[in-house]
Amino acid sequence: MKRRDIFKGLTLLPLAGGMLGGIIPPESVSAEPHAPKRDLFKELGVTPVINAGVTMTFLSGSLMMPEVLEAINSTAHDFANMYELQDRVGAKMAEMLQCEAAMVTSGAACAILLGTAAAITGTDQEKIKQLPNLPGPRPEVIMQKSHRYLFDQAVSTTGAKIVETEGAEEMERAFNSNTVMALFFNAAEKSPVSHAEFLTIAKRHRIPTFIDAAADVPPVENLFRFQKMGFDLVTFSGGKMIRGPQSAGLLFGRKDLIEAAKLNHSPHEAPIGRPCKVNKEEMFGMYAALKSYLERDHKKEWQDWLDRISLIKSRVETIPGVKGETHTDPGPANAFPSLYVDWDQAMVKSKPEDVLAALKNGTPSIVANIARKEDKKLLSIGVVLLRPDQVEIVAGRLKDILQG
Repeated sequence: MKRRDIFKGLTLLPLAGGMLGGIIPPESVSAEPHAPKRDLFKELGVTPVINAGVTMTFLSGSLMMPEVLEAINSTAHDFANMYELQDRVGAKMAEMLQCEAAMVTSGAACAILLGTAAAITGTDQEKIKQLPNLPGPRPEVIMQKSHRYLFDQAVSTTGAKIVETEGAEEMERAFNSNTVMALFFNAAEKSPVSHAEFLTIAKRHRIPTFIDAAADVPPVENLFRFQKMGFDLVTFSGGKMIRGPQSAGLLFGRKDLIEAAKLNHSPHEAPIGRPCKVNKEEMFGMYAALKSYLERDHKKEWQDWLDRISLIKSRVETIPGVKGETHTDPGPANAFPSLYVDWDQAMVKSKPEDVLAALKNGTPSIVANIARKEDKKLLSIGVVLLRPDQVEIVAGRLKDILQG
């Protein structure tokens, strides 16, 4: 019997506080249960950062919600059969997302890799073993030229060739016997072929469609919008505004494609997605994050963001010549409010770049952004990723820097 068959046949151990937890209390894992709390930032010499910007991976995405941390901590002391866990978590998430099937991936980029692999291999074990070096002509994935972006390298990783098209007629002509998928980048600045037309053309050729909407919540309705349009596969990042583990993502849609994606993924031992392993804590955490996000009072959350902007704006506008305004990004990515700060440079000598650097290099380090409005540079202060206790810190530091 193969090792993976042994693993797959194991039953799922109790997930929290069960058999293992009853024999060995979680506290016993620590060498010193009463040891003082360690400051690992200080121990490693890493600078903690206040994120007054947006959800960027280089800034570790977003901060997990308390219920996500609870899900991770409460399941960390037991083992689980990963095949069963992925199936159970996926089934629950599919219920919440009102779709056929879902799975947790290691981010949206992994979801693109697995979705492409699924479209190429289906459940064919020989093809799964051979990726990315299938014999014969390369599989082809159609994309609009204006939709090409950094993360489509995940498509090429499978061995597939990206075929660029411009306009509906050229897209129509691009389909052939090697075409396996059509990919739509939702945050592209230009879409000559709309969602509806893109879907109509692909469905006419009976080719699966995939939409990358990684950073496109809020609004929460987007979690349902694209599958209702007819996209076969949808991905969102788990570690952005859903506030799950930074390295987790969602892939959901057509059941046959999700099942094929799982066959191309860990814990299977040798497929192309094996390096994109998702641990059990991330699966539990992503489940908890999605549940929390769907149950959240989004109107109240939005008002809280506006209140934060009002507080910071009221502080900095006490400085002569400084003005603030609420700016809401139209999306589709990062569609939430932030504060734009402008000033009369005859009265406040600093340039936006100077203030940005002073925020970043101070203590605590605060990362903000530069925005443009009518060819003028403004300071952009994000509020959606601030902890409640950080709002006053950002307001005070910004005021101090502008006052000189």
